[in-house]
Formats: sequence, C-alpha cells, structure tokens
Amino acid sequence: MLQTHRLLSPIPLLLAMAAAVLAFHATPALASTTQEPIFQDDIALKNNPAGTLDTLRSLGVARVRVFIPWSSIAPSSNSRHKPHNFSPSNPNSYPAQNWRPYDAIVQDAAVRGIAIDFTITGPAPLWATGSGAPRGTHPQWKPSASEFRSFVTAVGRRYPSVHYWAIWNEPNYGPDLAPQEIHSSGVELAPRLYRNLLDAAWSALHSTGHGRDTILIGEVAPRGITTGGQPGQFGGMVPLRFINALYCVDSKYRQLRGSAAAARGCPTNAAGSRAFRTAHPALFQASGFADHPYPQGLAPNRQTWPNPGPNQYADLPQMGVLERVLDRLQRTYGSGARLPIYSTEFGYRTSPPELGLPSWAKASLYLNWAEYLTYRDPRVRSYMQYLLRDPVAGNFPSGLENFRGRRKDTYDAFRMPLFLPVTSARRGRSLEVWGDVRPAAFAKLDSGKVQQVQIQYRRGSRASFQTVKTVPISNSRGYFDVRTQFPASGSVRLQWAYPTGGVIHSRTESVSIR
Repeated sequence: MLQTHRLLSPIPLLLAMAAAVLAFHATPALASTTQEPIFQDDIALKNNPAGTLDTLRSLGVARVRVFIPWSSIAPSSNSRHKPHNFSPSNPNSYPAQNWRPYDAIVQDAAVRGIAIDFTITGPAPLWATGSGAPRGTHPQWKPSASEFRSFVTAVGRRYPSVHYWAIWNEPNYGPDLAPQEIHSSGVELAPRLYRNLLDAAWSALHSTGHGRDTILIGEVAPRGITTGGQPGQFGGMVPLRFINALYCVDSKYRQLRGSAAAARGCPTNAAGSRAFRTAHPALFQASGFADHPYPQGLAPNRQTWPNPGPNQYADLPQMGVLERVLDRLQRTYGSGARLPIYSTEFGYRTSPPELGLPSWAKASLYLNWAEYLTYRDPRVRSYMQYLLRDPVAGNFPSGLENFRGRRKDTYDAFRMPLFLPVTSARRGRSLEVWGDVRPAAFAKLDSGKVQQVQIQYRRGSRASFQTVKTVPISNSRGYFDVRTQFPASGSVRLQWAYPTGGVIHSRTESVSIR
C-alpha cells in the first residue's frame, strides 16, 4: 500500500502543468486499447477469496494483485536466528498454513478466469536482515539478497500456474526498504539494495520455469520528501532520483565513476559499466516498469505541489517524464528497450471519511478521467484500482465501498467508466464519448454473444433518458471511443445489461450544446 502521501502535507494549491507534462495529455496516434484492469484488496481476498472474486468478476476485473510478504510465509520471522534444518528454496519446508491463503486465492481465481499478479515483497524475516539497524525492530533493514533468492525460488516452485510477478513493493519508501540513504549524506543506499533484490528474484524466477512470464520491476511510490536531510534512513526518496541511482547514473544521466559509484554499489570504471547490462538483466529485460501514480487527491491532470523538479516525481501527470527517463537510462548503456509502464496501484481517497479529499462524485469523475489518460498513452499496459472496501479505521479510504459496505459513486464509475474530454459543442457537431464496459469480456465469454452498450441522453433534469446510439463492444477489454451528436444541452450516461439480468449505468456527464 502506498504510504508516501503521508510524508507530504496536503496542499490545496493546484499547479498548472509544465510543457513536458502537457505532452502526456495530448492525444497520441496510438492508444493503449488493451490496457488490463488490475485490482488489489489483500484483506478482502484473504478473508473471503471466493466471495470477493465473485464481486470482482462482476466488476470485470481481469487480474488481482496480491502481496506475498516474505515474513508472512517464512518460519520464525520474529527471530534473529534462522530455523535449524530449514531449506528455504523448498516450499514444503515452510509452514503449510502460511501458504493456505494464497493457495485459496490462486485456485478460486482460476475457476473464475481471473489472473494473478503476485508481488513478492518484504518485510523480511528478522533472520534475513542485515546489521547496523537503529535500535528497535526493523524487518525492512538491508534484506539479504541471497535469502530472498531462496524465498522467491520457493514461491516459484509453489505456484507454477502463476505467470505474472512483481519484485518488491515501493523500494523508494523507507518503511518498505531501508536505509534509503545515509542521513544528510546524499548517498542513496536503497537503490543498491533493490538492485541486488532484483538480481536475486530474476535468477530465482528463471530457474523455476518462469523466465517467460511477465516480470515487473520498479513498483515505485510516486513522491518523496526532499526538504532538510530527507529522506534519511526511513523516509521516502523521490522516485526518479531512486531510479537514476538504481541504474548507476547521475542527474545528467552520466555513468557514475570512482568513489561516487563505489558508495552506491556501481561499477567504478568503464570496463565495469560495459558489463552492467549483463550483470543486472532485470533492469534491461523486464517485461515492464511498475508505477503507483497516485494523484494526491487532485484532478488527474494536476501536478502535486510542491514538486522538487520535473525529473523527480512519478505521479500521473508526469507519466511521460517517467517514460523518457527510462528510455534515457536504457540508451546510456546501449540498450534500445522501451519498457512498458504498468500502473499497479492507484485510486482516489474520498471524503467522507477523510476530510479535504474529493467527494464521492468528484472522485468518480477523476477515476474515469485518469483511466482515459492512461488509455491514450500507448506505453501504459494496465489500469489499477486499489481497494474494494475502505478500511474500518478510515486509513487510506480509496475503496469503491465504504467500510460498512455501502457503494460509493466510484463503484459504478469503475465498473463502467464514462468520460467526455470536451463537454460543449455547437449544434450539429459531435462530441467524443469514451468508455469501457468492463464486465463485457466475461459477459461475452459466458453468453457467447457480442456485447453492446447504449449511449443515453436526456434534456433537462426531469425527462427520461433515451438511447441515442448503440455501440458494439469489439475491444477485448470492453473499451470504446466514438463520436456522438446530442440535440441540446442535457445529461449523458451509459447503459448496459448483464446477460443474466440486471441493468447498470455509468455516472452521468453534463453536455452543453450551443
């Protein structure tokens, strides 16, 4: 779960986008028309895997992201001593009950045609952490790469039917991986730790028959602290600084040399740099780079403020910047790879229950707007919703339901998105209507029939909605993008019916016809 938002105080000021950011919002020649919907709610899935997966299937979710925390599987996680006669590469050497929640999720998802994204992450068992931690228990402190390789090997052997993996969660965030840096020194340490973890996991997955699977790296939090001596050991490092250090380059994309390189675990000379691609294959051969582009409660085209610079954050308005940085890093080492971007954690926290955040209605607009923007970017391969239900304590209320199970406006918005980039036109002119009937893929599979969505319109606030266009759904993910004329100012919505019965609607959008 993204925590970095807590490192920054909410600031109401909205900053106009820079020219580099505006480029992201321009309509490109291509679009990510097959971007996959991913969903995550570990608590709901573990507590009720079958029921939760039934709900997610009705929402059209194609894949669920599930954390496999190392310490939740490993024996004696709270001990400094590794268990005697423990074989960490053998899944049968782990307590059987520790695997059971994940076994159930994998089995129940397969029955429903929902795929799995396993994010193998920390915290580590204490016996696999390094020395030198501050006083107290810090299971994220210097996790052993060799022990992590053994654990990933066990996971890979346990789940031969899973073919989609991510390595660690938010490695640029101190509560997930520490130390981030030596306090006030400017020497990044977490990128070195993460590079070693990537090497270990990459080797383990390939050795267990998963070499051709989707393997994602990154999973970065979108922001971090830059004031004072931050991020220190346990703060959050701004992601693009983290990425540069991960690839052993400076802020101008020059390969590090000498003591600066040595301090970050990087090659100190040209010979070492020439071998860097071979030594760290995950950095160059991964299936994609995963980002958590949370927008800090703002409209999805608004940059979080304060921003320490155009090459620091990786939230939604800076997706294009992230892409260019990754391409630049590849070219630094003679690689032409253009890693796809995967949005693997995203959502809007709402008010209620958290004050100062978008209302349920505003958040539903923002969700659809954000998905439209990622759809228009051909590099983005997934769209993500984090949480089905808000936590009881109200911590990170980004669910589609509140903690009592009441559906928010975002529930319908996620199930059947609707977005009009422009909402006013002269009479006789058409407007772009973009949307997604997310459950359509499962509906076609279940019924064998091509699905259709109705674009509906009503004049004023009391008239009945009337269908103005019926659109066949040919896209494998349920997306459509058409132009439609409306006779006058009024309201627009989508209507669709499940093959088994039950009519559903999108949120409503107002249009102005002059």
